[in-house]
Amino acid sequence: MKRKTNIKWIVEIVVISVVMSVIFSFTSSEILEGAGYIVAFILLLAFVVLGVMFDVVGVAVTSATETPFHAMASHKERGAREALKLLRHAERVSSICNDVVGDISGIISGATAAVIAGKLSQDLSVSSVVTSLLVTGVVSGLTIGGKAVGKGIALDKDTQIVFMVGKLMALLPRFGKK
Repeated sequence: MKRKTNIKWIVEIVVISVVMSVIFSFTSSEILEGAGYIVAFILLLAFVVLGVMFDVVGVAVTSATETPFHAMASHKERGAREALKLLRHAERVSSICNDVVGDISGIISGATAAVIAGKLSQDLSVSSVVTSLLVTGVVSGLTIGGKAVGKGIALDKDTQIVFMVGKLMALLPRFGKK
């Protein structure tokens, strides 16, 4: 069966990506401006963790099934209806989590790593190539390793992860009961 291209969704995802990228980049720039190494590394780690967490949610949503959530929703468990919404829109949720937030986090963490590498090479009078290679290597390793571990967890605990996200969504006015 051939899938119909949804131009509206593509435009929406592009706009969401641009807005989120600008927000993340602006926030990162503002925090890094005049920040010390500890703050810079905490920010870098936050972007890596954010990318890994959203990757986990994106994988969990694509692998979970609706069946347990129907029973939970019939028992009026908070978050079950929202979890069903996530699963019914798994393709879009996965796209936002994995592609938009995950990719933007990767790009911003790379830019943050470049800023840190530049500061380190300047402050330590070390070759910028060496510091750049070391910092980007560590960031890449943490990101890839984190996502590899996260994917395994997401596949093993997909129902629990989707339910947890559903519970968080239930707390938000836009997603909770109307």
